[in-house]
Amino acid sequence: MPDLASLLPMVALLLVIGGFAGIVAGLLGVGGGIVLVPAFFYAFEHLGYGGPKLMQVCVATSLATIIVTSMRSVLSHNKKGAVDWQMLRDWAPYIVVGALVGTLVAMQVKSAVLQVVFGVLAGVAGLYLAFGRAEWRLGSDLPGQPARGIMATGLAFFSAMMGIGGGTFGVPLMSLYNVAIHRAVATAAGIGVLIAVPSVVGFLFMPVAGAPPYTIGAVNIPAFLLVIAMTMITTPYGVKLAHAMNPKPLKQAFAVFIILVSLNMLRKVAGW
Repeated sequence: MPDLASLLPMVALLLVIGGFAGIVAGLLGVGGGIVLVPAFFYAFEHLGYGGPKLMQVCVATSLATIIVTSMRSVLSHNKKGAVDWQMLRDWAPYIVVGALVGTLVAMQVKSAVLQVVFGVLAGVAGLYLAFGRAEWRLGSDLPGQPARGIMATGLAFFSAMMGIGGGTFGVPLMSLYNVAIHRAVATAAGIGVLIAVPSVVGFLFMPVAGAPPYTIGAVNIPAFLLVIAMTMITTPYGVKLAHAMNPKPLKQAFAVFIILVSLNMLRKVAGW
């Protein structure tokens, strides 16, 4: 069992990470996974917990937090009638399959592979956040099968490998097909649950050598509990800030932050 001196720095870092993720989520409406995964990675690495599967711990723990945050979000949106339950029912089989396949692939590859996947796709998300326009459209309605099933499976596959929920890719995808933004955000919360639950179940059966203390499978329990606790405290403050400030420059700044994080992740893989 690790001593108190080694646990305290980890707890302190996780409290800061959870607080920051909650502020960002409330302020910008961005899912926590795209913040949590790199934050976990740099925190655990700084504390000396490395190894070829460290990224899996970060991805799995992020997905565990998404189960809680996405369920809270979808229930809140449902009270306002914003969730498209028919879309979720139609997409659910494809999302679950995509998430499970993504989890199985993530279990087999080295940490560096997941770093590349995260770095590239987070960079794409950051560029879209920075330069995307609300009026952009790929079609007036979501495509039928098999295109819809392929999109849902791909969305879940890459989200599971990155440790993120349904918002990062789901909201832009639905918006590009003319889904109203409030409905897209609400439905994406449900997609996050469908991605995270099967993924976390899979990751719980993945042993990771050299993982941080109190890790079950690939899910670090202290990180999960502390981040959930802190986001519950700090997210309302982020919401208040969002109403008090102009969100546009903040979104631009966050886009730059995400792009820099993705580039730094790729830099570390390249050994620069």
